[in-house]
Formats: sequence, structure tokens, C-alpha cells
Amino acid sequence: MIKTIVTDIEGTTSSLSFVKDVLFPYSRAHMSEFVRAHAQEPAVRHELDEVRRLSGKNLTDAEVIEQLLHWIAEDKKLTPLKCLQGMIWEDGYKKGDFKGHMYEDAVRHLQKWKQVGIRLYVFSSGSVQAQKLLFAHTGYGDLTLLFSGYFDTNIGNKREAGSYRKITAAIGSAPDDILFLSDIPEELDAAQAAGMQTIWLVRDGTIDPKAAHRQARNFDEIMI
Repeated sequence: MIKTIVTDIEGTTSSLSFVKDVLFPYSRAHMSEFVRAHAQEPAVRHELDEVRRLSGKNLTDAEVIEQLLHWIAEDKKLTPLKCLQGMIWEDGYKKGDFKGHMYEDAVRHLQKWKQVGIRLYVFSSGSVQAQKLLFAHTGYGDLTLLFSGYFDTNIGNKREAGSYRKITAAIGSAPDDILFLSDIPEELDAAQAAGMQTIWLVRDGTIDPKAAHRQARNFDEIMI
């Protein structure tokens, strides 16, 4: 019996194009300005030092900015990049430069599942801060109260089974009581290897009856 649902964001609850066409360009356009303006703040300085550690070089702030922009171009899932992007997006949300995109069917079913007592969690490569910002500033209002918790790459890689075992331990549910939703088969493979149930969101593709995971075109097709 499903008691807990863990959901991905991009391509699952929210459009991939929102991240690629709105959030990423915004962070790229504002990265240099943001770092130069906030480099001495402890939280920002910590992430800049993490960039240096990951690069293995004693980079100047200007070189750190260059490295961050390079990682954005390569769509790297690195924690310091994600944290800094989250800070930049927070500014954008507060200024009203954009709202977090959510599929209507996802909102409706997340609200229904919450009402019937299913616990909801998020696991995304974006930072927990970025996740909360997106769900707090949607066209459907603040949706953060729907969720019992959030996980990001600090708990591990989304394509490694160990990450899902850690999530299971943190949630305190039996793995087969947890349903993981994603549009990425490698993530679903990892969740399944950890004992979770899985559903593959195929919003813009063709349903394959022979797929390794149950598939659904949208949340309306998810049977609990």
C-alpha cells in the first residue's frame, strides 16, 4: 500500500522548458552580478569555496564565476552551483520576474493525495532552497505546505540506489510503501533497486507497454 510519494520536479510536476528556458537563463544572466555583490556573505562565500574545492584550483572570484557559467552550460548537477542558482532565483521570485510552473494535473493530485493522508516529498537535483521557492511561487499559490520534506543532491546522486535508501531511512517508511515519480528511467531504476515502487511520467512521448517501469502520461493516469 502506498503511504508516501516522492516526486521529481522537472518533467514530472513542472515543465522542463520552465527550467531550461526561464530559470537557467536567468541564473546565467545574473551570476556574475550576484557573486560580485554578495561574495563576502558567509553563505555565498561557502559555496564559492566549494567551487574551488571541486575544481582543485585556487580560483579568483572572476575565475569562479567563469567556472560556474561553464557548469551551467554543461548542465552540471553540482551542489555549490545549485545553491547559488537558488539564491539568484530567490531574488527573481521576490521581484516577480517569473512564477514557478506547475502542471494543473500535478497540483490537483498532490492536493488530493495530501488530503487522504499520503505523505509527500520532493527529490530533485535542484537545491532544497530552489525547490521550496518554486513551490512557494506558483500560479496556484504557495504549495509548500503539501510536502513533508525535500531532498537534493546533498543526500546523493539521483541515479544511485544508495540515495533512495537514505531517503527511505529519513522518511521512516518501508521502501515498498513509497512511490517514486520521475521522467528519467535511470532515476527510476535506482529507486526500484532500493525497493521503491515507481512510475515513469511520459508527458511528451509514447507509452511503451514493455517498459521496465509503469508509465503514465500525466498525474490523472497514476493509479494509487
